[in-house]
Amino acid sequence: MGGCPGLYFDIGKKARDVLYKDYAQQPPTYFNYQCFKWNFDLSCETQEILPGLTTVFRFTIPDSSNVEVRFLQNYFGITSGVGVKAYQQGSFKGNGYNPIVNFSGVIGSTLFSLGTDISFDISTKTFDQFTAGLSFNSPFLITSLTLDDKLDTLKASCYRELNPLTRTAIAAELKHSSLLNGSTTLTIGAQHALFPFTLIKARANTEAKINTLIRLELWEKVLISMNGEVDCRATNKISKIGLSVALRA
Repeated sequence: MGGCPGLYFDIGKKARDVLYKDYAQQPPTYFNYQCFKWNFDLSCETQEILPGLTTVFRFTIPDSSNVEVRFLQNYFGITSGVGVKAYQQGSFKGNGYNPIVNFSGVIGSTLFSLGTDISFDISTKTFDQFTAGLSFNSPFLITSLTLDDKLDTLKASCYRELNPLTRTAIAAELKHSSLLNGSTTLTIGAQHALFPFTLIKARANTEAKINTLIRLELWEKVLISMNGEVDCRATNKISKIGLSVALRA
């Protein structure tokens, strides 16, 4: 089976979307005021400059920003980019940014693909990111296996679409951190569209955390997501409440 395998980011993407997309998550660096944490995310993709060649601009304020060039053809996909990343993680203090260069590549087809993603910090002369993964895509099940966190974390995920009309799908991810003596976490989740403009999601993991989310689509261009997290092991059970607003052209 031929076709373009997509980009490295597409490996395991459908499972990640069900399990993590739109939930209350912060990038490593964020604005902070009392108990509120927030950031701004802006992205833009140009039309094809040449067949298969596009440019993507993304700004995650105050954490990072980058410019990528993407090239997609039959049997391979390549991404190369430059950007900056906040020097210090946590609450933003304006300590400056480090320049980063990135390269990722995927080979394969619409059925099977494998690839790698590498980021290099020019200031520290160290690898900021080094991951590798593979994906198997059948009409009934999409599975992936990746090595993240500089090849120190193993993740296996699967995704199954149950009803495309209602966007009903289930996904699971098994994550083993620190391959030598780390912990293992299993996360399962599901999504379902009650109405064409309303999507509900839920997930739970073996760390006793349960998350729920409702996303509303208004006027086809405004997405509002409200979500909460319950930590069954914590004294204060409700540990996170999140709100995100997305505008698309």
